[in-house]
Amino acid sequence: MLSFPPTAVDASWSERLKRGLAHTRTLLNRDLSELLRGAPIDAAFYDELEATLLAADVGVAATRFLIDGLRRADCRTPQQLEAALRGMLIELLQPAARPLDISGQRPFVIMFVGVNGAGKTTSIGKIAHYYQRAGKSVLLAAGDTFRAAAREQLEAWGKRNDVAVIAQQAGDPAAVIFDAINAARARNIDLVLADTAGRLPTQLHLMDELKKIKRVIGKALPGAPHEIMLVLDANTGQNVLNQVQAFDAALGLTGLALTKLDGTAKGGVLVAVARAHALPLRFIGIGEGIEDLQPFDAADFVGALLQ
Repeated sequence: MLSFPPTAVDASWSERLKRGLAHTRTLLNRDLSELLRGAPIDAAFYDELEATLLAADVGVAATRFLIDGLRRADCRTPQQLEAALRGMLIELLQPAARPLDISGQRPFVIMFVGVNGAGKTTSIGKIAHYYQRAGKSVLLAAGDTFRAAAREQLEAWGKRNDVAVIAQQAGDPAAVIFDAINAARARNIDLVLADTAGRLPTQLHLMDELKKIKRVIGKALPGAPHEIMLVLDANTGQNVLNQVQAFDAALGLTGLALTKLDGTAKGGVLVAVARAHALPLRFIGIGEGIEDLQPFDAADFVGALLQ
């Protein structure tokens, strides 16, 4: 399992996470503070708490799970209720906190997918930096041949991280990624990060293209891709649940990355995803900085959310 020694950057992640979740935390804390300020913990209280959680986009299923658990806990004081809520959130999120293990395969191939604008290319650049800090060699595959800007963006991230980018001016995205895997094998590279064009799950011909890319990757390197990571934009709220379901049905997802948590009060959607799907949440993003995408930790997230 990949791990880092503690660094100044790692030490500041919790503070950056708190800042990144400010919009969601402000919504939750404002409403929770009003609820807990002398209000009796009765049926009306739980109705108000349910509305607060739904407003933060925690989702119906996760909200019911939390409310039912809190009722069973029979909390008598605000302090007991807050502690119980914190514990239940960590319990709910902990199964999703499974860091990606890239050991055992070389190159380890990650195929990135998602809808337009979710932040795939930016996430690839940041994940490349993350693994480089761990001492891993990285190669980028510009498999989004639909937008010239996507190729240019990935090449810019390649220069920023000082890693090679395999790209073509146009053509078949599967061929680009095939070439990238062969280049990685020849250069003894640890990790291949393969970009793909954004698409809606309803665009069936484009979803079929992703299936083709997956098959071609398997021909280039049997057993690959080793990770199919869906990148999600937190700003889209509950719609991310439909995206997970559709992409998983088409490709068999192995992990998720949730970006742009800093730009929304819907950060509770992460809880909704964890409740609805058993997929690991590999990374969360809370800013534009190169180190503002980090592995998901349940206790850190809940601590930042309910500070």
